[in-house]
Amino acid sequence: MGLSLTRGADAQGLLPRSPSWSRRPPSSRRRASVPSPASSADVAETVLRLAVLLQAGVAPARAWEHLARAGDPAAEHVASAIGRGQPLPEAIATAGSGAWREVAVASHVALVVGAPLAECLRGLAAALRDAQEAADDVRVALAEPAGTARLMGWLPLVAVGLGAALGFDTFGTLFASPLGLACLAGGAVLILAAQRWTKRLVRAAATSEEAPGLDAELIAIALSGGVSIDRARAVVQEARRRGTVDESAAWHAGSERETTDIDEQPGESDDVDAVLALSRTAGVPAVELLRASAAHARHRARVEARLRAARLSSRLLIPLGVCTLPAFLLLGVAPMLLSVMSTMSVSL
Repeated sequence: MGLSLTRGADAQGLLPRSPSWSRRPPSSRRRASVPSPASSADVAETVLRLAVLLQAGVAPARAWEHLARAGDPAAEHVASAIGRGQPLPEAIATAGSGAWREVAVASHVALVVGAPLAECLRGLAAALRDAQEAADDVRVALAEPAGTARLMGWLPLVAVGLGAALGFDTFGTLFASPLGLACLAGGAVLILAAQRWTKRLVRAAATSEEAPGLDAELIAIALSGGVSIDRARAVVQEARRRGTVDESAAWHAGSERETTDIDEQPGESDDVDAVLALSRTAGVPAVELLRASAAHARHRARVEARLRAARLSSRLLIPLGVCTLPAFLLLGVAPMLLSVMSTMSVSL
């Protein structure tokens, strides 16, 4: 059954006929039109609509055309690419970066093993939606501490204007005297250090764009086509090594980064190995175990992201105390003291 579905998909041009498309010259890739980046929630909505159309019996190419007529920009790009003769996984991969690459991999795996594409896309849409919700939760949690840190970063500059407003010659002291110039240089260095330190802390607390548990989802898709575990892992690895994920999509997205790091993450690989070992020893199907493992990985990633966001509030106090407050003293308090001392010395 899986073999017949695969042959039918290949006859319709849905599967890549050879790996040569992943080695297309970079110049031809850059000339292709690239849709604007979409969030995982937008991708999940499009994929869910596509799954409903496929489940109703619409062919994949026709389903993309219907979505394109409905005004979906990514669907317009995919439908146009399919019309030009590109295989379905490549057409999806060129729709954008991030989540679209994962949809391309899932489509490639489902078409190769003959798994029901509609059901596979429904599961993938749920995974992408969960990942986007987790990222939104983290952004909301990071908004308050990051905004407070940016506001406190202006404190040293406000102190300079406040001193001038109170009648102190802060600008003359900072730009005319040697001690003032030293305070100005030290304060500027501390302000820049605080900004970079704060950005690094916020970036470390943010989540990555990759959906957690995706490897388990992909292997579950492959196993749902009736293939063996070894064959399922081989198909998933082949889909990741082809241009469906990294090479073609990265060039079309305008990325110049290296794309050799396409293997599974060590943590996720260990989880998948453990689930597959449990399936072998218990003699139960691995599909539901893998999907449960993927759901648990998404939940765990959301909890860890919230914990990182909660810890950020206290960690941002470190650059505030080490850099921002000393900069406030150097740019606000010290010039006022120097101005008073110079006025006293002149009067004496």
